[in-house]
Amino acid sequence: MLKPKALKKGDTIGVIAPSSPALPEKVTGANKKLEEMGFKVKMASSCYETHGYLAGQDKLRADDLNDMFKDKEIDGIICLRGGYGAPKIVDKIDYEAIKANPKVFVGYSDITSLHIAMNQISGLVTFHGPMAATDIAGGLDDFSEKEFIRAITNPEPMGMIQNPNGIKVQTLVGGEAKGTIIGGNLALLTATMGTPYEVDTKGKLLLIEEIGEEPYRVDRMLTQLALGGKFKDAAGIILGDWNDCDPQKHKSSLSLMEVFKEIIVPFGKPTIYDLKAGHCRPKVTVPFGVNAHLNADTGELVMEESATI
Repeated sequence: MLKPKALKKGDTIGVIAPSSPALPEKVTGANKKLEEMGFKVKMASSCYETHGYLAGQDKLRADDLNDMFKDKEIDGIICLRGGYGAPKIVDKIDYEAIKANPKVFVGYSDITSLHIAMNQISGLVTFHGPMAATDIAGGLDDFSEKEFIRAITNPEPMGMIQNPNGIKVQTLVGGEAKGTIIGGNLALLTATMGTPYEVDTKGKLLLIEEIGEEPYRVDRMLTQLALGGKFKDAAGIILGDWNDCDPQKHKSSLSLMEVFKEIIVPFGKPTIYDLKAGHCRPKVTVPFGVNAHLNADTGELVMEESATI
């Protein structure tokens, strides 16, 4: 895997909007907060554009991503926000340019599509972590900022990915597994199925998180992954945050945990639940593409390999 250079204060972070647009005040706030964190900032054109539910036309959003990787003045890249749009540009990305210019790349949610594509095609280590408008503009809490900075500035292995104090990682299926981590948002993972960008889980630790989906919808998407062999192929499973995924419409609904037990547990893969990764606050930052050790018996996830150089 290609590892990006560890960032340091004074480096320049490029902010791109590959998915949905953000409010102007969020764009301004993101710029200000990143500067307060010690970085120089360059906002891409897409951060100021709107095309319906997209931050500009597909070509613009793809060009911004490609240009940021090619720009020698840019040291790292953070996505403005999620929403929708990243799957529309995966076939427009210059993966050779990314190989030639590995950089820190951070995002989550809709950015799942880009993580998978960059990881599997360019071989780039990326980071499942906070985004500029969604998280940073309003000010990260101390825990999230510490974990974010630790992930992108430390050329040594991160070691333990720990939850915030008082929030215990739960065991769903015991056992231990090793592998690189891949994954992200459940809806985006299922959207890759049957495409050239389909997520490969063979021998990997599969991270899954979601927001705003009722259990029956989670059931449908997990079932699709199960039928596609994604749980069978995985070495272990990391269930992140499931914000607002409780039953709403159906009083007789299965609970989210019942869905997990019916679909995921039978595969017998070491599985943890409630790692604070995803649409939550505070949140951890997780590198994709470097070796990790999952001890589901103790709820420990340890990064054994450095994510940056």
